[in-house]
Amino acid sequence: MTVDVPSWAGEVARALPRPVLFATVSGAHLYGFASVDSDLDLRAVHLLPAEEVVGLRTGPQTLQHMGVREGVELDVVSHDLLKFATLLNSRNGYVLEQVLSPLVVVTTTVHAELVALAPRLVTRHHAHHYLGFAAGQERLSAKTGQLKPALYTLRVLLTGIHLMRTGRVETDLGVLGTELPYVPDLIAAKREAEHGPLPAGAAARLATDVPRLRAELEAARDASTLPEQAAPAAVAALHDLVVRTRLQGYPGHRPVALAGPRPGERRGDDQRR
Repeated sequence: MTVDVPSWAGEVARALPRPVLFATVSGAHLYGFASVDSDLDLRAVHLLPAEEVVGLRTGPQTLQHMGVREGVELDVVSHDLLKFATLLNSRNGYVLEQVLSPLVVVTTTVHAELVALAPRLVTRHHAHHYLGFAAGQERLSAKTGQLKPALYTLRVLLTGIHLMRTGRVETDLGVLGTELPYVPDLIAAKREAEHGPLPAGAAARLATDVPRLRAELEAARDASTLPEQAAPAAVAALHDLVVRTRLQGYPGHRPVALAGPRPGERRGDDQRR
């Protein structure tokens, strides 16, 4: 088990039963507080062949795989390109963070195009995602008394504030939380135990800072220079990318990863943190 991304992560993504256009690491590794027993969250986009989209027998829009490799628990979720593009062209912060994740384990030219388009699809309404996600994690933290959802609450609020103010995605709590002097200690505690309790005194600090950060996010949303809607030219380019890639098929895009044994596929809902 390791707090680093394993060198074989790309093989796991490529083992999915449809060609993968990209795969990145999400979850605690992306947020800067992976523990020695954190699972590895891989988020990917695969490409269904045209006959599995336009025919009567359609292919899986979502693929999921869970397992264990070298002592590391795996949580792999992949969406077909069309489903992913539809989510990206909305206020879905999950997929925005996935496509822009710096922890890339499989990439193609399609991935590069998505990365270039994503910033032009960001709107001030992405704040709703971060406010809602934070509220859920705050409730979970209050219910369980665990450190993990408390860190998620801080991370989500700070990511949302940064996005509203700059238009850029930053997910590393160690980078985002520099104005909160107790954050490094919380991250250190989380790295020791995935499901450990809140350290002494942390609850009182969070009770003050979480409402303040929520208010800051709401204010940043209201004052943001981000547009109300995604740039029409970017939406058109995203549409063209989906159509072109579907019609062209996968062979023109060579993934940077080794193929491995293919796990079974099953249908699944939109991924959740």
